[in-house]
Amino acid sequence: MNIVSERLTKLSISQTLAMSQKSKDLKAQGVDVIDLSVGEPDFNTPDHIKDAAKRAIDDNFTFYSPVPGFMDLREAVSHKFKVENGLIFTPQQIVVSNGAKQSLTNVILSMVNPGDEVIVLAPYWVSYLELVKVAEGAPVVIKTTLENNYKVTTEQLSKAITPKSKLLILCSPSNPTGSVYSKQELYNIAVEVAKHPNLFIVADEIYEHINFVGRHESIAQFDIIANRVITINGVSKGYAMTGWRIGYMAASKEIAQACIKLQGQTTSGASSIAQKAAYAALTIPSTFTSSMNDAFKRRRDLVYSYVSRIDGVKVNLPEGAFYIFPDISSFFGKSYENKKIQSAQDMTLYLLEVAHVALVPGCAFGEPNCIRISYATSDEALVTAMKRFSMALKALVS
Repeated sequence: MNIVSERLTKLSISQTLAMSQKSKDLKAQGVDVIDLSVGEPDFNTPDHIKDAAKRAIDDNFTFYSPVPGFMDLREAVSHKFKVENGLIFTPQQIVVSNGAKQSLTNVILSMVNPGDEVIVLAPYWVSYLELVKVAEGAPVVIKTTLENNYKVTTEQLSKAITPKSKLLILCSPSNPTGSVYSKQELYNIAVEVAKHPNLFIVADEIYEHINFVGRHESIAQFDIIANRVITINGVSKGYAMTGWRIGYMAASKEIAQACIKLQGQTTSGASSIAQKAAYAALTIPSTFTSSMNDAFKRRRDLVYSYVSRIDGVKVNLPEGAFYIFPDISSFFGKSYENKKIQSAQDMTLYLLEVAHVALVPGCAFGEPNCIRISYATSDEALVTAMKRFSMALKALVS
C-alpha cells in the first residue's frame, strides 16, 4: 500500500531548491561556495516598509485578515494596476495571497479540470508544470529557441491550441531566460488567443520591475482579451520582500471569487503584518526599485561579458529579471579527471564540486542544453564566480 498519494508521487522535487541545499551543505563543511542558484534579490527590504510592519504590530494588526486581503491593500493594488499598467480592476477583482506562487496555484486549481490542456512555454519556471499536474491538467509544452530570444511565435501557438486548451501561461520578464515581450509581440499573441473564446491567459508579471528595455507591458491591456487574462504579481522581486510572502492576482470577478473560495479552505488570509508592509511598498514613493533595477542591469552586463566570451557557449542578452541562461551543450562528452559531462545536470554538479559555484541545470526549466545563472548577488561575488566558471569550462577536455 502506498502511504503517499499518487498526486504527490507525480510531482518533481524543485531542482532550484535542491541545488541551493547542496550549496548550503558544502558551505556548512567550510567550502567557499558562491550560490547563483536561487532567484532572490540580495537587497534588504527598504526601511520604510519594515517600519510599516513594526507599526502594524504596535497597532495590534495581529488578528486574522480577510481571505482576499485587507481592503486598503486591494485598493492600493487596484491603483497600482491603473497607474503603472493602464489596467482597470476594482478591489473586488483583486485577491491577495501568500506569495505569487499561491496566486498561481489558486488560479490553476480553480480553473483547470482533469484533462484540460495548459500551454506552457519552454524554458519555463520550474513550478508551472508541477502545478498543472496537481490540477490533473495536461501540460502542452511549446519549445522556444535561443535564436528567437526564447519567445513563442504565433505560428507555434496556433499549432498548439486545441479545443481542450484552457490556459496559456505567459511569463514576462521571464524566469529563467530574462526575455521580455514587447507590446507588439504581446498584441500578436492576444490576437491569436482571441480566436479561441475558451482559452485564458495567466500572465505572470512578478519580475515586472526588473526590466532593462523600458516600460513593462501587460497583455491584459488589449481589449480583445482583457476579460480572459489573469494577471499575477507581488512584492517579492520588485521590493526585495521574498520572505514576506505577499502576492496578488487580478481577474474577472468570477475567477477572483473562485480563488477566494479556494483560499478560504486552504490558507485563509495572508499575514496581516506582511500585508501592511506590502501596502507601504505600493503607496509610499521610493527610489529603491529603480536603484535595484540599475544594479541588476550592471550585474547582467558583467556576467554577460564573461559568459559570452567563452568558446562553445551560446547565450542571448537578457532584457529583464536576474538570470542568464546559456546553452552549454557543446561541452557534453568532454571530461575532467576521467569524469565525463553528459548533461547539464552533470555540468552543474561538476561546477559545484570543482569550481564551487552553484547553478541550476536547464532540465528543471524544460531546456536540457542550458544552465541557469542567477546574478542576484554582489558584483564582487559575481566576478569571482565567473572567473571560476570560465576556468572550469576551459579545463574540460575532449
